[in-house]
Amino acid sequence: MHNTNNDNDSQPSVKGERIAKWLARAGVASRREAETMIQDGKISLNNEVIKQPATFVQEHDIIRVEGKVISAPDRTRLWRYHKPIGLITTHKDPEGRKTVFEAMPEAMPRVISVGRLDLNSEGLLLLTNDGALARKLEMPSSQWTRRYRVRVFGTINPEDFNRLKKGITVEGIHYAPIDVKIDSQKGNNTWLTVSLQEGRNREIRRVMQHINLQVNRLIRIAYGPFQLGALPKGALEEVTFKVIKEQIGLPSAEHKKK
Repeated sequence: MHNTNNDNDSQPSVKGERIAKWLARAGVASRREAETMIQDGKISLNNEVIKQPATFVQEHDIIRVEGKVISAPDRTRLWRYHKPIGLITTHKDPEGRKTVFEAMPEAMPRVISVGRLDLNSEGLLLLTNDGALARKLEMPSSQWTRRYRVRVFGTINPEDFNRLKKGITVEGIHYAPIDVKIDSQKGNNTWLTVSLQEGRNREIRRVMQHINLQVNRLIRIAYGPFQLGALPKGALEEVTFKVIKEQIGLPSAEHKKK
């Protein structure tokens, strides 16, 4: 086991790969979350609990997370999932509600989500076995547009939507520009298409409430180039390796090809 703070982990080295990066690629957690787990003493390398993120993993090392052996990272894989209402996008819920990951098929490898959809939101959720890829796709710098079909209750004021195009601050939180188009209206219910790039926690619900509109249905229909399309509720479909390379490339050189 090698500990150092001076090595650049962007390229493979004779010392191996930083353990937080290895855990992210194995789909355990993001790098940042993995570093927290290391500090909390939840990670062991060859039966020795480690405390330093600057620990390197080599080919035949045995990594355990809370006592469970973690398989070496597979090639990068990505799935489209049509999340139904009523599932939490987290690995463990203290309230005991069913999670997205509990709804996965038994043969599914360990995956993490690209961003989240809350309990009452539905639609497209991307899942991957690669934490580095998830983080890359979540970053606003990726400039990937998240697009939603949103049904709201209340009186529509088009001027409010013009304000959202310039960005808005709600309760001290600044939200980047949001594009809203009116699709149809029936009584006080209006269907909107909402497009944004940041995707902060409950962003659409909070912003709509700020302009006196109550969201009563929210469906994500696209995340970057990936579309919900006709994928049925609860269905899961793997994105081909070819499409991953064409649309987003690979986050590191270590990924294995088919």
